[in-house]
Amino acid sequence: MTHETSSLPSARTVLTAADIDRALTRIAHEILESNRGGNDLILLGIPKRGYPLAQRLARKLAATDSSLDAEALVGQLDVTMFRDDLARQPTRAPLPTRLPQSGIDNKVVVLVDDVLFSGRTIRAALDALVDLGRPRAVRLAVLVDRGHRELPIRADHVGKNLPTASSESVRVRLSETDSPVDGSTRTTDEVVIESNS
Repeated sequence: MTHETSSLPSARTVLTAADIDRALTRIAHEILESNRGGNDLILLGIPKRGYPLAQRLARKLAATDSSLDAEALVGQLDVTMFRDDLARQPTRAPLPTRLPQSGIDNKVVVLVDDVLFSGRTIRAALDALVDLGRPRAVRLAVLVDRGHRELPIRADHVGKNLPTASSESVRVRLSETDSPVDGSTRTTDEVVIESNS
């Protein structure tokens, strides 16, 4: 079911806050199942929206498996300096990379991002990981997979497969990272497709 977004007449909401929460719950269960529990599990969120999604996933994992500490599971992996499009993109300041105290060596690292598109951000994340340690395995969890891959990268855990036209943009809005719209005092989580034509 889609809803028109009043502030963006050419946009349509494809995931509401409730949809996002259900998708993250499912991804959390998939992660635990594929890992056979929470042992040696680390979630590394890619800024800007991957990090709060990783925090939400960690809380869901800890709610399911009482032996897990949500805060100890999560880190942030900045990939800015590893991107191959730095010369073509507006200047952006790197954000801090923060690893869990246990590090990533011999751990199962789940990279978490909001939208999987060309695959270039994830390639940069894999390059960044090499500088930080040697995980036993690396997996990928994304809220939205919109297709249009330019590199042979595939997500292990996907909240929603969302086929899109190349003329469209997928916007993820999260309460942790995005300003309210329409003069509202709070941000509602949502995923919106905007037409660029």
